[in-house]
Amino acid sequence: MDLIKRLKGRSILYLTIVALIASIIVSLCSTDLMVNSPDLSTEMVDLEEYIPGIIVDLKYATNDNVFGQPVYSIDKAYLRQESAEKLKKVQEELRVQGLGLKVWDAYRPPSAQFRLWEIMPDRRFVVNPYEGFSYHSRGVAVDLTLVDEKGQELLMPSGFDDFSSRADRDYSDVNKQQQANALLLEEIMLKHGFISIYYEWWHFADEKRDSFPVVEEEELPGR
Repeated sequence: MDLIKRLKGRSILYLTIVALIASIIVSLCSTDLMVNSPDLSTEMVDLEEYIPGIIVDLKYATNDNVFGQPVYSIDKAYLRQESAEKLKKVQEELRVQGLGLKVWDAYRPPSAQFRLWEIMPDRRFVVNPYEGFSYHSRGVAVDLTLVDEKGQELLMPSGFDDFSSRADRDYSDVNKQQQANALLLEEIMLKHGFISIYYEWWHFADEKRDSFPVVEEEELPGR
């Protein structure tokens, strides 16, 4: 009888040890998957494919910009998926109001930042690439405006990349409608996780902008 009890005790102990080892293995495997699995929120996505109805007009890919020459050759607007998801919510809310977004600039290759600095070495409007890259080059910043249901741009304080005082958020030198439209854009962008800057009413960056590294052009989808 004592022998049977001892055998049962050993069996229970053995099963307990096996269960404990199995639990540890499962835990380690789960941790490994979490560490090694790609974070999809950091992937770069094409905004036209990701956000229904958004309009893309990349000014720096054409001559239609303040510099009168292309700054980069990319013909698609890319953002980190996490930032694109926030922008998607902005677009969805605007649609209810009969409005939408038009993107003028999104991801910007690091090489383009050097070109911009050569043309406009002014820290108010262009980040000095010798000191650090723009959040555009991290895939977490976007330049945009509002459009109506027909895709027509709403009246704003200035055009894109207007380096005058009309482009800032003072609004004392613009009319009430221009101010109201710019404030509407800023309000809804901030609501969904972006931040603004003073000198450019069209520029917004993800509030988590410093969490992401610079993206090289070769890292874009399909490259």
